[in-house]
Amino acid sequence: MAVSNEQVRFEGRILFLTEDADVVESQLRGTDVLLADALPLRSDVSTDEITPAWICYYYDEKLGEYPYLGLKCGQRLPVSAGSVKAGGFGVTVVGRRYGKGSSREASPYAEWCAGIRLVIAESFERIYRQNCRNLGIYTSTDFGLIERIRRGESIPISEFTQGEDELTAELIRRGGLFKLARARKDGWSPTTQATAPRPMTYAEKIIARASADNSDAVRPGDAIFARADWRYAHEYVSPMCISFLKREMGDQITLHDRASIVCFGDHLPFIHRSMSPERRAQGLLEAAQALAKVQKQFCETHGLRLHDYLADRDGSEGISHSIMTERYVRPGQLVVGTDSHTPHCGALGALAFGIGTSEMANAWMTGEVRVEVPRTCRVRLNGRLPAGVEAKDIVLHLLRLPYVREGKAIGQVIEYCGEALSVLSTDERATLTNMVAEIGGFSGIVVPDEETRRFVRDRRGTDLQLEPWMCSDEDAEFAHVIEVECDRLEPMLARPGDPGHGIAVSELAETVGIDIAYGGSCTGGKREDLLHYHAVLEWAAQRGMRVAPGTRFFLQFGSQDVRDYCVQSGMLDVFERAGVELIEPGCGACVNAGPGVSDRAEQVTVSAINRNFPGRSGPGQVWLASPSTVAASAIAGRIVSFVQLRAKAP
Repeated sequence: MAVSNEQVRFEGRILFLTEDADVVESQLRGTDVLLADALPLRSDVSTDEITPAWICYYYDEKLGEYPYLGLKCGQRLPVSAGSVKAGGFGVTVVGRRYGKGSSREASPYAEWCAGIRLVIAESFERIYRQNCRNLGIYTSTDFGLIERIRRGESIPISEFTQGEDELTAELIRRGGLFKLARARKDGWSPTTQATAPRPMTYAEKIIARASADNSDAVRPGDAIFARADWRYAHEYVSPMCISFLKREMGDQITLHDRASIVCFGDHLPFIHRSMSPERRAQGLLEAAQALAKVQKQFCETHGLRLHDYLADRDGSEGISHSIMTERYVRPGQLVVGTDSHTPHCGALGALAFGIGTSEMANAWMTGEVRVEVPRTCRVRLNGRLPAGVEAKDIVLHLLRLPYVREGKAIGQVIEYCGEALSVLSTDERATLTNMVAEIGGFSGIVVPDEETRRFVRDRRGTDLQLEPWMCSDEDAEFAHVIEVECDRLEPMLARPGDPGHGIAVSELAETVGIDIAYGGSCTGGKREDLLHYHAVLEWAAQRGMRVAPGTRFFLQFGSQDVRDYCVQSGMLDVFERAGVELIEPGCGACVNAGPGVSDRAEQVTVSAINRNFPGRSGPGQVWLASPSTVAASAIAGRIVSFVQLRAKAP
C-alpha cells in the first residue's frame, strides 16, 4: 500500500471470501477471479471464523499466518495456515455484517499482518470496523473500488472518510489511533461546534456528562473523547494491549488513574482440560498459559487490581462482566472493556461498551475513549412474561426480528423498558444487555430503579441514591421502537450456526437428542441463572429423575460470589444428586476453553451461552437456550422446554 498526497494505492491481489470453497481454494493457489465468479459472497462472517479462539493465543506478527482459518464455506474450511499471506493479497471482499461476534482485535490484526490493507463488505459490525480503523486498515462498502484497484488507480482518502465525523475522518487520514493520539498530544483538536441543549436519551446524557470538553448536550453523530469511569480487560486481550503500549512508550509506560483499571483472568483457567493433543503438539498450551502470566506481571509492575486464577484449584475469581456488575459499576457511569459483552454492566444503568485492544491501550494511557454518539433504539417489553419464559427467550426472540436480522440495529444503544422489564431481576436484565453484542448494538442499558438499588444493597451492602437526571427525556429522539408483547412469548432456541437462527421450542419439528448440556458463561452463570437450573433439577429430583444417560450436564459458576451463594442456599446437593458436573468460575466452554466443549462434529450441545458461531464451543452443533430449557433438556436427553417436560411427566 502506498500513501501520498491524500491518495492511497493498494498493492497485492484481491481475495473474495465466497460461499464456494472451490473458488476460495482456487484464489489461494494463485488464480484471480472476478466478482461475478465469486458470488454469492459469504455473509455473517464472525471473528470466530476470521481468527478462531486458539489463534488469539498469539498477539504479535505471527497472527499473519492465520486469518480466515475458521472460515466455513459450505461444510469445508478452505483456508490453511500461511496461505493468505503467501498469496500476496492486499484486499479482502466479503458480504454483509462482516466481523460479527467477539470484539477481538486479533482478527483485523491478523489480516493486517497477512498484508490486507482494505476490506470491502456489504456492511460491517461496529467493533470490527472500529478496530480496523484503529489499526490503519481501510474499510469500504463501495464494490466499485474493485475494478479501480485492479487497474492500479490511486484512491482518494476522502472516499474513505466521506460521511464520517471529524474525529473518525482524522483517524482514517492519519492511519490509526496511536497516530491520532500523538497528534492530540501535539496540540491537534477537532473543530466541531458545541451541540445546543436538546432532549436526550439516558445514554446520551451519560456521554455528555463524561465528555472531555464537559459538553452540556450531545446528539447522534457527534464524535468526542469521553472519560471512562472503569476500564477493564482480561488475559485473552491484555498481552496485546501491553505490547501496543510498549511499542508506543517503550519502558516508560505511564497509566492514567490506575485505581479505575481492573484486570481479570477469566478466559483460560481451564484451557489445559479442553485443549486437544494436536493443539498441544503445536505448543499452544504453553502459548495460552503464558497470556495470564504476562498480564499478572504487568499488574504487579504497575499496581493494578487483578482478579486472577485461583491459587489452590482450577478456576478463577470470576468472569469480568459478572464481577464488574456485582462489585464495581454504578448507575450513570461510562464503562469500557475489552470484550463485546461489556454491555452486561448496562443492567445497572451504566453505559458500558466493548472496545478493541488499541483503544484500551490508549484508554489506559489517557483515561479517555473515542465515542461517536450512537442512536438509541428503545425496546418496550409490554405485558408479563408467561411462566417458564426468561430473559434469554426475549433476546432470542429479538434476534430473529427483521430490524435486527437486517442489521438495522448495528451500532445503536438498546434501551429496555416496559412492564415486563420492571419485574425482572438485575441478573435477568444483564442477559438482555449482555446479548446486545449479538444484536450488533453499541450497548444495552436499563434506566436504574428500585430493583437496581436492591441489587446493589444485596450484593455490596451499600445504599445507592438515584439521581433525577438518570432517565431518558420524554421527548428524546429514538431511532426506532420495538414493541414486544411478552405475554405471547414462549421458550426459544437458536439453531446452530448463529444466534439469529431463532425458533420457538414448540416449533421444533424434529427430535434433537443432545450429548452435552452446558449452563455457564457471563450470560448463563449468574445467581438468577443458577436458581433456574436448580428449580428444574429440584423438580426432577422429586420425581426420581436425573440427567439422562448419555448426556453430560455441566454447570459453571460466573463468579465465586455466585458459587458462595449456591453453597449457602444449599443448591449443591441437588446439583450433585442430579448428576451435574460442577465447574469453578471461568468463561470455559463459551470460548472453547474448558469442560463442556464438544470434541466431535457429530455431537450436539444445548447451551446457555450467548453465541453459537461455527467452532465457538468445539466442532459440534450448538443450540442456544435459556437456563430452564438447558436443564430440562439435560433431564430429557433431548431438547425440550421445562414447560414441555412438566407436561409429559407422569
